[in-house]
This record gives sequence, structure tokens and C-alpha cells, in this order.
Amino acid sequence: MKDANAGDQKTLLLIDDDPNLILLVKDYLEFRGYQVTTAENGREALEVLTQGTPDMIICDVMMPEMDGYAFVEHVRNNPETEWIPVLFLSAKGQSQDRVKGLNTGADVYMVKPFEPEELVAQVESSLKQASRLIRQQSKGGAAAPTINVPFDVELTPTELKVVQFVARGMANREIAEELQVSQRTIESHVSNMLGKTGLHNRTELARWAIENNKA
Repeated sequence: MKDANAGDQKTLLLIDDDPNLILLVKDYLEFRGYQVTTAENGREALEVLTQGTPDMIICDVMMPEMDGYAFVEHVRNNPETEWIPVLFLSAKGQSQDRVKGLNTGADVYMVKPFEPEELVAQVESSLKQASRLIRQQSKGGAAAPTINVPFDVELTPTELKVVQFVARGMANREIAEELQVSQRTIESHVSNMLGKTGLHNRTELARWAIENNKA
């Protein structure tokens, strides 16, 4: 998907099963200077990701074959794609819907119908934030961020269970429900694991767990 000759043009992956919305949003974003690749559902989008990595993903929530939640879970569990900003588009605008979308791994949640200008503003904001993160991670000449964790980190049986759920993209609240404990208890376990590993956030913790066969 990335083209070395494309200069600074940002590439976006747009996923929606509504052809009219795809046409409208793709046309608007391309007019604003973005390169846009499309997919009709999450399963098709995963195939697209094997061909290249976009700068950002714009994804519908309710889709056939694979919905947005399952798709984003795949994205967040893959170290090669877990950093990509994701914007959810959904007809569901209730508070619990927004919370579920953000807890699943989306960075932005927008409700349909939406103003195209607002979508562009959210895309530009997310891309700027991602660029700042990449610049920070690239300081010192590193080509890609690395995770330096002591080799002798030992997790308790409960921490091991928790980190497996974290690696699956589950929120603390969902993990607490699964293990039938309080959310504060899960937050404590996550905090302890961050302290043991020296990692900074749940994303790094999930990546470390996957790379070290703990998840």
C-alpha cells in the first residue's frame, strides 16, 4: 500500500459495507489529498493489510463476515499493525456503544451521519498524533521502536491470565468480568506488570506478551 514515490501522501484504509458511503467518503478524502484503499468488511480488510500498511484505518462497526470489533482486535494483536490509528464509524451513538468501541481499540469514535469536514479534522488530528509518536520512538537513530524488558521477568499465575486478556485487546472492565474480580484488582495487576517489565502502557505490554509467547 505504501509507495516510496508517493512522497508525503498519507494512505488510508476505508472499510464499510455501504457502497454509497464508501464512494462519498473516498471521493472527499482523495479530494483532500489522501490515497484511499477500500474494503467491504473486516475479513477483506485483513487481506488488504497483507499487501501494505496504511497510515490510518477508518472502519465501520457493523459489517457482514467480520465486524469492526473483531477486525480491530486482529489489528491490535499484530505487532506490525497495532500502532495504526483507527477511527470507528457507527450508526450507534449511545454512550455504551462509544465506550465499547474505544475499549476495543479504536482511537476515535464518530457517529453516522457525520459532517465530512469533521471526519477530515479527526483524520488529520490522529495522523499528527501518530507522527509525533513515531518521531519520539525514532530518536537516537532507531529504525523502529524496541521493547527492552529484563529477561528474568516472572508473572504470577493471575498476572499471566490478565496479560493474555490484555493481548487480546480486552479492556480492564471486560477482564474483571471474565475473572469475576473488581476492575480495581485488574488495574493493580496491570500496574504491577508494567512495573516488573519497565513498559509504559498496555499496548507495549500486549506486544511483549505476544512476542514472548505469554499470550
